[in-house]
Amino acid sequence: MEKDAWGHPKLVPKCPVPSDIDISHDIVRNVGILPIEELAEQYGLLKGEYFPWGNGKAKITLNILKRLETQPNGHYIVCTGINPTPLGEGKSTTTIGLAQALGSALGKRAFACIRQPSQGPTFGIKGGAAGGGYAQVVPMDEFNLHLTGDIHAVTAANNLLAAALETRMFHEESQSDEALWKRLVLEKGYFSPIMKIRLQKLGFLDQHPTGATIDSIVPDDLTAEQRSKFVRLDIDPSSITWNRVLDVCDRHLRRVRVGEGPNETIQPRGTVKGETPRTQHNRISGFDISVASEVMTVLAMSTSLRDMREKLGNMVVAYSRSGDSITADDLGVSGAMAVLMKDAIMPNLMQTVERTPVLVHAGPFANISLGNSSIIADNVALKLVGSDGYVVTEAGFGADIGMEKFFNIKCRASGLIPDCAVIVATVRAIKMHGGGGVVVPGKPLPKEYTEENIELVKIGCCNLIKHIQNALKFGVNVVVAINKFKSDTMAEVDVIKSASIEAGAYDAVLANHWAEGGQGATDLASAVVRACDAVDRSNFKFLYEVDLSIKEKIEVISKEIYGADGVEYSELANSQISKYEESGFGTIPICMAKTQYSFSCNPAAKGVPKGFTITVREVRACVGAGFLYPICGDIMTIPGLSTRPGFYDVDIDVETGDVIGLF
Repeated sequence: MEKDAWGHPKLVPKCPVPSDIDISHDIVRNVGILPIEELAEQYGLLKGEYFPWGNGKAKITLNILKRLETQPNGHYIVCTGINPTPLGEGKSTTTIGLAQALGSALGKRAFACIRQPSQGPTFGIKGGAAGGGYAQVVPMDEFNLHLTGDIHAVTAANNLLAAALETRMFHEESQSDEALWKRLVLEKGYFSPIMKIRLQKLGFLDQHPTGATIDSIVPDDLTAEQRSKFVRLDIDPSSITWNRVLDVCDRHLRRVRVGEGPNETIQPRGTVKGETPRTQHNRISGFDISVASEVMTVLAMSTSLRDMREKLGNMVVAYSRSGDSITADDLGVSGAMAVLMKDAIMPNLMQTVERTPVLVHAGPFANISLGNSSIIADNVALKLVGSDGYVVTEAGFGADIGMEKFFNIKCRASGLIPDCAVIVATVRAIKMHGGGGVVVPGKPLPKEYTEENIELVKIGCCNLIKHIQNALKFGVNVVVAINKFKSDTMAEVDVIKSASIEAGAYDAVLANHWAEGGQGATDLASAVVRACDAVDRSNFKFLYEVDLSIKEKIEVISKEIYGADGVEYSELANSQISKYEESGFGTIPICMAKTQYSFSCNPAAKGVPKGFTITVREVRACVGAGFLYPICGDIMTIPGLSTRPGFYDVDIDVETGDVIGLF
């Protein structure tokens, strides 16, 4: 049997390429995957630094970072793409295929770092995020469905905070300060550790005449005025920004009224029972998809368990009627949230069809959140591969959102410096940007996509060129990966190659990893190795400084990355920006929420639109995660389902227990 560069049985792709789920089943059952213990120890993990989760998955403890603290990092590569068609252009597939090529073909120590997919698109329209064909993570059904429960932990933590927020308002509106003090403090007789965080925030220790410390302060040390201030958050319902979440696309939960049950009534504080009727304690709220939760972004942005605990506590969910920010710490729930997240903070180890290791961790969407896997996973992988190794980390959707956030937010927080940006392009997407017909999932492609059309490719390359120019602004080398489809012609590919090199790309390479696995991306991997060797890391820079005003940062991104003429703000957005700057939140990065299908806010505006403005209708504060979150255009924070969602094709073989119909 022929062996690959690591001594494993060489991948033998089938032709025609079977479905993703059939490939996964074939690899797992017939070819064989490495026992997860063997994979972990092959890449330097010690027993006790990983916990197997079945045969194909494991959790990696954060202790590895302490042990390898002085180990030099490997080469750091971000994989992104041009503005895609609704079918996707294979960015996750290329991330996996490139890692396979670096490992199984070139013999390098290599990791892929990708996000955990949401079940929303898995059962909706786009599919999963395991890659595809012979460049995918296996077992792909386990990868796409639940994995090790991290998204469920995020959902539980998010909704615990939502429950804490609602119940605090419920009790405050019906109880006196004395009653709140009795129930919150006196019945236990002491301040819990999380309560002491609020005491510090309120400055009570500084005001105490005897110089009490955080460890020595007791309830009797507070004055009546301090007790009232401690127990009454006085939340302004109109200022609440925290939604409940679930990991399903459900348009009907975007706007809901909560508190409609017969037991959600109160006797308003200060009124007399029998004279003033009880009132319904309800309000308009809504749901987001779980991967849009700030809890998910905190998971992606954390560098340690301590850091995650602090970030969770710092999340701002509302403001008081006097304008003070209300955090998860103020609500007393952040410690419990951290407990729910204690396993989720550990990255998940899996492998590709060619036994290349993959770290799967966090899953924030790119169009409505950060769009990157976790800092912790990248750090772990960079340490495990060592100075001669390579880590390919994915940045979601188009480079105008996922890559921009990777550089300006993730790298700023992690301190990591990337060597190379791989921009994935397809002939299909470039033809769309050149004026091709509308691409609709589930319908046949217009004929210009399946026949050679050099003119459309020449026109559509403008989108790719703009993305290359944007990446170069950060000081990294750019390699364009042309993800091959069977209808592409070499004449079309050559046009893309020439346009890429003229735009400043280090190289542009055709790759066929979907059909051939790592062997089909060997040229791409070689180009990436050369690009990493040639880079000068001292050239890396951010697009903006965080001490610019909120609007200045938004406008830098809008003009420099999107090519907009300017930015317009709704009345709500203007008031929110003023509130955030007054609260001291003006000096953190910006995470734009916009469509992935265009540089503009109009998903139908293809190529490189001109003469447009970015419309900011709302700005949310993700203070715990460390950024502000402008929502542009009509972007939704929980998607809807089409007439025929993907779940119609998914079922289970009741004889074997196999998942069927999953891509």
